[in-house]
Amino acid sequence: MVSANSSNGATDQVLVEEKSSVRTLILNRPRQLNALSFPMISPLLELFIAYEDDPNVKLVILKGQGRAFCAGGDVAAVANDPNMGATFFWKEYTLNYMMATYKKIQVSILDGIVMGGGAGASVHGEYAGLTGARLDGSEMLACGLATHYVPSVMHECIYNLFPISEQRLSSLEDALCKANSADQAIVSAIIDEFSEKPTLKEKSAYQRLGIIDRCFSRRTVEEILSALERETVRAEDWIFTAIQSLKKASPTSLKISLKAIREGRLQGVGQCLIQEYRMCCHVLRKEVSKDFFEGCRAILIDKDRNPKWEPSRLELVSDEMVNRYFLKVDDKDWEDLVLPIRDNLPAAAFAKL
Repeated sequence: MVSANSSNGATDQVLVEEKSSVRTLILNRPRQLNALSFPMISPLLELFIAYEDDPNVKLVILKGQGRAFCAGGDVAAVANDPNMGATFFWKEYTLNYMMATYKKIQVSILDGIVMGGGAGASVHGEYAGLTGARLDGSEMLACGLATHYVPSVMHECIYNLFPISEQRLSSLEDALCKANSADQAIVSAIIDEFSEKPTLKEKSAYQRLGIIDRCFSRRTVEEILSALERETVRAEDWIFTAIQSLKKASPTSLKISLKAIREGRLQGVGQCLIQEYRMCCHVLRKEVSKDFFEGCRAILIDKDRNPKWEPSRLELVSDEMVNRYFLKVDDKDWEDLVLPIRDNLPAAAFAKL
C-alpha cells in the first residue's frame, strides 16, 4: 500500500492498493470521519484521470478507512478560507463529474457514515433533500438509489450504493480482484451473488410515500411546512421529525435547496454541478446571507448548536434573494466551473450528460 499524497508534505490522506488490474483508493482521515480535504481531492482527481487512460487498470475501488466512508466536505476549512474553498469545490465537482461519467468500472464502498459530499451525487427528492432524513439500505433500494442489498445482523455498509454485510465485504472485494475483468456484466454478476431482497421496516417513511408526495410536492417551502403540520393529526413520529428539521434549518438554505432540486430534474449531471458551483461561490462571497458561516460556527467551532440565521424566517427570504444564487458571479476572479470534455463515453456514462 502506498500513499497518493505524501510527496507534497501532507499526511497520507489517500492510500493506494494495487492488485492485478484493480486499484483501490482509500480515504485515510478516520479521526475526521474521512471528511474531504484539499489534500484528498487533488490526488483523487489525478488518480481517476490517470487510471482512465491506463490499459493496465480495469477496475477502480474507492473506500474509507475506519467507521465512515466520508462525512462530507471539510467545511470548517472552507469557512476559514473562502478563496481556497472556491478552488476546493472546483476540484470536488470536477472529480464528481469524472466519476459520474467514468469510462471504466468504478465501485465505491460506502461503509458506515456517508453524508454530503461523501455521496458524490445529488440527494434525490424534496423529502430527503430538505429534511436530511436518513435512509437505510432497504429504503435506498426501494427509492432506486441502490440496485443490490445484503442484510447484516450487526450493521450495514454500502457497496457502490449497495448495502453489504461487513463480514462478506472482504470476500466480495477479493472476488472482484480475482475476476480481473473490465466487463460490467461480470462485475454485476459477482455482486449479485451477495444480494438479497430486503423488507422495508413498518415505520419506514417509504411506507408513507402518499403523504410525502402530497406534502413535498407543494410549490414553496412554506406550503410544504403547512401541509406537514396538517398531517400531525396522524401522530406519526416521522412527521414531527420532518417539521422540526425544517424549522431548525436555515430558511435561505431551504429555499435554495428546493429550487436546485427541482431545476436539477431537468438537467444533466454536468449542468447540475455547474449550477451547484455557482451557488457555492455566492455562499462563500456572503453576498445574500452568511448562514453557511454561522452554521459552521454553531455546529463545528463554538458547538453551541444555536445558529442565528439571517434572514431568520422563511417569509423574509424573497424570490429575488434565492434567484441570485443561481446567477453567474459578476466577478472575473470567480469564473463559472468549466468541466472537462468527455468523448467516447460508454452508454451508461453518456446518459448522465
